[in-house]
Amino acid sequence: MPRNRLTVIFIIAFLNLVGFGIIIPILPYYAAEFGLNTAMIGVLIGVYPAAQLVSAPLLGRLSDRFGRRPLLMITVLINTAAFLVFALATNATVLFISRILAGLAMGNGSVLQAYVTDLTEGPERTYCLGRIGAALGLGFIVGPALGGLFSSSGYALPAFLAAFLSLLNLLAIYFWLPESLKAGERIQSARLWSLHSMKNIFRQPLIANLLNTRFFFSLAFSTFTTIFALYAQDILRLSSAQTGYILAYAGFLIILVQGVMVEQLVKHINEGSLLFYSMVLMVLALIGWAFSDSVFKVMLALIPLSVASGVFRTVITSTLTRAGRPEEIGGILGLSLSADSLTRVIAPSLGGILLASLGPAWPALSGAFLLLLIVPGAYKRYLKSDNPVFHTHCVKTENCPPMETEI
Repeated sequence: MPRNRLTVIFIIAFLNLVGFGIIIPILPYYAAEFGLNTAMIGVLIGVYPAAQLVSAPLLGRLSDRFGRRPLLMITVLINTAAFLVFALATNATVLFISRILAGLAMGNGSVLQAYVTDLTEGPERTYCLGRIGAALGLGFIVGPALGGLFSSSGYALPAFLAAFLSLLNLLAIYFWLPESLKAGERIQSARLWSLHSMKNIFRQPLIANLLNTRFFFSLAFSTFTTIFALYAQDILRLSSAQTGYILAYAGFLIILVQGVMVEQLVKHINEGSLLFYSMVLMVLALIGWAFSDSVFKVMLALIPLSVASGVFRTVITSTLTRAGRPEEIGGILGLSLSADSLTRVIAPSLGGILLASLGPAWPALSGAFLLLLIVPGAYKRYLKSDNPVFHTHCVKTENCPPMETEI
C-alpha cells in the first residue's frame, strides 16, 4: 500500500476515535445536567452502538457501489454536525439525537477497512489493518485525556474541540485521500442492501463461521470489560483516575500488538492458527482476570488479554476481506462491525446482571465459557484448515493448498 495513503488513513482513523473518545468521560456528567438518571444515561450510552449496528453494513455496502471516498466524507461531515449538536444541546432529546447521529456516522469503520483492503493483499493487508487498529487505539487513549482536560472549562468545550478535529478529518479526506475503488470493481445492483443480499452472505459457510466467531469473541471480551469500572471500584478499590490509567495501559498494549507484533506474526504463522490461538489465549486471560484481586495481578492478566484481542481483531478482519467476492467487501466488513456493535449493546446488561447476582468474577468467567463453546469447532475450521484464505503468505503463488468449498 502506498505509504502516503496509509499515513492519511492512519490520521483519519486516529482523528475519528479521538473525537469519540473526547465525549466518553464527559457524557455521564453532561447528561446529568439535563436531568437524566442513571438508567437513562445507560440508555444514552447504548444508543451509540445501536445506531452503529444499523449503519455499518449499509455504509459498507454503499461504499461498494459508490466508492470509499464519498462515503467517508459524508460520514465525517455528519459526525462533525453531531458534535456541534452535542455541544449546543438544550435538552435531553437533543442529546439523544446527537449520539444517534454520531453512532450512524461511526459505522464508517467498515469503509476505512475496505479502503485498506482495496490497495493491499496477503500479509501486507493484515499488518496494514493492524496499523489502522493501532491508530484507533491511540485515538481512544488521547481522546478521553483531552475530554477530561478541557471539561474543566465546561462540557460544551470538549465537544467543540471534537467537532474541530472532525472538520480537520474532513479536510484531510478531501485534499489527500483519492478514491481506492475503481469504477469497474463496484457493484451494479439497484438494490444496495436487502434481507436477501444479507442471507446470501450468510449462506457462504466460511463467512458465516467467521462472523459467528467474531460475535462470540467480542461478546466474551465485552461482557467483562464493560463492567471493568465497577470491578475496579468494588474489588480493587481504585479511584476513577486510577481506573483510567489501567485502561490506558491496556490500550497501549493493544496498540503495540496491532502496530508491531501482528506484522511479525503473519510472516511466520498462518492466520487460521492465529485466530485459534488468540481465542484460547483470551479464555486463559479472562480466567486469570476473574481471579485477580490486586492491581498487580490485573496488570499481568492484561498482557495476554491485550495480545489476544489485538491479534484476533486484526486477523479476523483481514480474513473476512479474502473470504468473499471483491464487490462484497464493504458489506461484509460492515456486518463484522455490526456484530461487534451488537455485543456492546448486550454486554453491559449481561455483565451487570452477572456482577450483581453472582459476584465480580462471573462476568469474566461467563466470557471464557462463551468462547470455550466455539473453541472445538475453531480447532477444525481454523487451526487444521488448508483453506488458502488462511495462508496469506501463499497468495498468488502455485504453492497454496486447494480451496475448500465448506469450512
